[in-house]
Amino acid sequence: MHVPDGFLDGPTSVGTAAIAAAGIGVALWRSRSSLDDRTAPMAGMAAVFVFAAQMLNFPVGAGTSGHLLGGALAAVLVGPWTATLCITVVLVVQALLFADGGITALGTNVTLMAVVGVWVGWALFRAVVLVLPRRTASVPIAAAVAAFVSVPVTALAFVGMYAVGGQAPIPLDTLTTAMLSWHALIGIGEAVITFLVVGSITTARPDLVRGAAGRRPADLVRREAEVPA
Repeated sequence: MHVPDGFLDGPTSVGTAAIAAAGIGVALWRSRSSLDDRTAPMAGMAAVFVFAAQMLNFPVGAGTSGHLLGGALAAVLVGPWTATLCITVVLVVQALLFADGGITALGTNVTLMAVVGVWVGWALFRAVVLVLPRRTASVPIAAAVAAFVSVPVTALAFVGMYAVGGQAPIPLDTLTTAMLSWHALIGIGEAVITFLVVGSITTARPDLVRGAAGRRPADLVRREAEVPA
């Protein structure tokens, strides 16, 4: 998914950089109230895990690469605002230190993975978890569904950007086929990993998982106590 330099034209890159800057700015403002001594370490762990997972990338054709995205996973663990910042930090480090994704394409990559990937994943998670039974075990299931769907949706967002300002001599239908087919497979792996990670943490420490709020045993006991007899 890391877009290299020169893959999109200047105006499109500037546009995605503006979207990324706006998203980061709002995320910085909104996450101030959610980060404390208990949630900050989880945010750091989520960023490290996503960083390691994204380093395992491989070419999917049409000049770009495929790998786990981690947006839905980070959003469920630490909330979407903090997850946007976590994925942004990962992408900046990868671009500056490992040449993974172009410098001029950093705004594009942040928009795709830190904005689209995170928020599509979070929206899907919230939609799915609402229809599942109100218990902690529903959280990893909803997270896995969100992770699976968010990956090809993010790939489609990239195809949309390419349709607007693509510079590589690649037919749009060829790029669309390559991105969707590979990222549908990646989505399966991302769903499995997300289920295992979120399931392990919600089993041991549901209080550390933002997406489990309202479905933790203590929350359910409190809710039952508040219901009039």
